Amino acid sequence: MRAWVVAEPGPMASGPLELVERDVPVPGPGEVLVRVEACGVCRTDLHLAEGDLPPRRPRTTPGHQVVGRVEGTGERVGVAWLRSTCGTCRYCVRGTENLCPSSTYTGWDADGGFAEYVVVPRDYVYPLPDGVPAERLAPLLCAGIIGYRALLRCDLPPGGRLGIYGFGASAHLTAQAAIAQGAVVHAVTRSAASRALALELGAASAGDRPPEPLDAAILFAPVGTLVPPALEALDRGGTLAVAGIHLTDVPVLNYDRHLFQERTLRSVTANTRADGRAYLELALAHPPRVTTVLHPFDEAARALTDLANDQVSGAAVLVMN
Repeated sequence: MRAWVVAEPGPMASGPLELVERDVPVPGPGEVLVRVEACGVCRTDLHLAEGDLPPRRPRTTPGHQVVGRVEGTGERVGVAWLRSTCGTCRYCVRGTENLCPSSTYTGWDADGGFAEYVVVPRDYVYPLPDGVPAERLAPLLCAGIIGYRALLRCDLPPGGRLGIYGFGASAHLTAQAAIAQGAVVHAVTRSAASRALALELGAASAGDRPPEPLDAAILFAPVGTLVPPALEALDRGGTLAVAGIHLTDVPVLNYDRHLFQERTLRSVTANTRADGRAYLELALAHPPRVTTVLHPFDEAARALTDLANDQVSGAAVLVMN
């Protein structure tokens, strides 16, 4: 089979990805072999390729938003970021398996979906319907699920004012979920195309800063310097949730300007399978508009380069060709 690997992490201009030929992987006990139809391209894949996310193994195949079919049964499934947990630690037992110290991740601890086949534990795949294009389903498996958890973590009150910083794949799905729940959404992004998309999807504003105090905010952009202004834009009692797995250094905070009046700063760490099931049930019952930029499988490096250069409006997806 063909597969992309991170040969030498570094800036996309240095060519960190390499297309190779590999044997089709063989599933072990409790695992299934999935033939890939499409795989979403996530900023986490970019972090892995460029070295912001330290590699856990050499020459790993990225990709963790996989839509495909189980070999032998034809069942359509989705493969997401969370690959396994221990099931017995205090975090797993209390329902926060996303914090399991032994958790592993697709496309980081094990090869992911930038390949023609991927092996995954059976208990960590999600059933998906036939009849929906794979490229529409793929972004739901990380951009959608992580955005859903971030929306839970920011404690947005009913009808509240939500700020979304960065407006890429996850943000454009999260904004739709929040608007559907009655929220007023303000998008903060420097991209003209992303501003236009945000307004098209129903955001009340899209610009350099929110025009009114916020009840809650989500930071999707991996830019630590955005944390202070995002906190400062919160109204009393507001919460900022940082959704990414990687964030550049956060500047020194001023207690009075950024945290006083019970403003809260919290992180989002992966997701639980319960998050995944809940979001997919919601998204399949009330399909969001999924804005995608499609790339043939052979153009994975270009897709990540476009993402690095903020040239993707919506979600990039690799489709098998």
